[in-house]
Amino acid sequence: MEEKRTVENEKTGCTESTEGPKAPRDPKAKRKSFYLMRNKDIMGSVQPDGKGIQFLYLDNRIESFARIIGNIEDDEILELLHTAEGFRRLVHSIGVTVELTEGKGREAEFVFQMYGRTDPNISGTQIRVPVKADGMERVIELAQYRWSQDDAVPGQIRFEFPEAGTMARISVRLYLQDGFDVPEDKQDGEADLESPYYEKMLEKSLVQMGNPARLQRAIDRARSGKDVTVAFIGGSITQGAGAIPINRECYAYKTFQQFCALVGKGTDENIHYIKAGVGGTPSELGMLRYERDVLRDGSVTPDIVVVEFAVNDEGDETKGECYDSLVRKILAAENRPAVILLFAVFADDWNLQERLSPVGRAYGLPMVSVRDAVVEQFYRKPGEGKVFGKNLFFYDCYHPTNLGHRVMADCIGHLFRLADKMPRQEDTLETGDVVPPLGGEFESVKLFDRKMQVDDISVNCGSFREWDQELQAVEMDRNLEPVKEFPYNWMYQGGKREDEDVIQPFSMDITCSALLLIYKDSGSNTAGRAEVWVDGEKLLTADPRVNGWTHCNPAICFRGRESVRHHVEVRMEPGSESKEFTILGFGYVV
Repeated sequence: MEEKRTVENEKTGCTESTEGPKAPRDPKAKRKSFYLMRNKDIMGSVQPDGKGIQFLYLDNRIESFARIIGNIEDDEILELLHTAEGFRRLVHSIGVTVELTEGKGREAEFVFQMYGRTDPNISGTQIRVPVKADGMERVIELAQYRWSQDDAVPGQIRFEFPEAGTMARISVRLYLQDGFDVPEDKQDGEADLESPYYEKMLEKSLVQMGNPARLQRAIDRARSGKDVTVAFIGGSITQGAGAIPINRECYAYKTFQQFCALVGKGTDENIHYIKAGVGGTPSELGMLRYERDVLRDGSVTPDIVVVEFAVNDEGDETKGECYDSLVRKILAAENRPAVILLFAVFADDWNLQERLSPVGRAYGLPMVSVRDAVVEQFYRKPGEGKVFGKNLFFYDCYHPTNLGHRVMADCIGHLFRLADKMPRQEDTLETGDVVPPLGGEFESVKLFDRKMQVDDISVNCGSFREWDQELQAVEMDRNLEPVKEFPYNWMYQGGKREDEDVIQPFSMDITCSALLLIYKDSGSNTAGRAEVWVDGEKLLTADPRVNGWTHCNPAICFRGRESVRHHVEVRMEPGSESKEFTILGFGYVV
């Protein structure tokens, strides 16, 4: 009888029989589980070291992931997801699948991070595991890791790649501890965008055509070969969040492509593209960014401007007046551009369409509602009007997937085609003759930052003399390289310098009737609060840690005053002198 031999595999270190196993072990019974992310397309955005990272935030979104992707309705399970303690009670292990769709490398690093109580970004547990990008699931047992006592909430998931621009399809599944039960997994089928139901859905997106004269003029100019610029301003959806890659699959670029196709021109001919979306910001900031981010300080004259703030403007202090003012500012331009109001939607079927649509009615503007298009069909059955479910449309509870961005573009494309087929209208709109339905105090608002020299504004930066480089950055136009927002800023870095006897406030003398401060939000413990004093009166305390992440925050200091000379000071709040604070800029109305 031939002797049985075993050899050690040089690559794996495992002992293998030359005859093979006589009886393979029975597989372990799989635990109950549900998906947080399923077949989600991601792309590693560029980092300073050249690597690519896709951030997927959980801190205020994990319940929506569980509801939409995992079909979880059990209140106990949903409640446990909100805290680190509850998460560990509920979750036994995390299943991770990565499959490359574009790019090099055979491995990614999966990172699961708890946010800490002391410092969200530092003091919480981070589980870091290499995962082969081969489409096979890797199961990570949580009991194998040491957890920090400072863990507060599940914070984020990251996929890190050796090279920026790497694209992959990932799934993340939570396997549950014994005693928890969830419904069997069900997955939406493919979206049928060729069905008659889809065309009816697009028809529902048109809130009103209004007077299409300005849009028709832009179409005719583009078709005749004249230069036409199509611009987009809004929040993170306009930035392209959820689209992979963000520059080519976002609704803005897809809408631009549809406009080019309509007029029979290539995207690199006479038709130009401006994308100016900034995540987490309302029209209160949009009206301050417009000249810089859309008009590019006077070098660009847009012919069509799509305005998308219907899911961002809950943070607008004026409850619509800033939105109205932005729209009036755009419409009043000398070249009389067309304005399209776009109402996006969150996964809970919410937006601010009812608040903002009176602006469109007052000025007779085309209005497109993604909410009106998609929400009703979400709740229908296949074959009875359902085109796709929320799992296919939403990337997370706030942002669309590639499919969702495509649908948004198709809704605007539907408007383009209808306007083009209509008899040409006369442009009769004079914004000065229209009473602003929500208020227009900020129509003439201007931005002032450290780069600008304005004769009537004098500044002494005091102890706010540094330049902050750690800023919110966004992908503009067709670029993948993020551009820093408000790089010309004034930063207080904490404490007084050797050449200072005392900490000096930032001071500015300015003639205006309204003033806004733009400051940097931060999740860092090094950020402190600052006070705004005007003519010796404290009007505002700015707290950069309320929102908990690095982004741009506008706040009204005063409004509706006489346009006279005012003395403005920004001082660190007592007790925050050792902290940091960044003034990104100001908005003012003369």
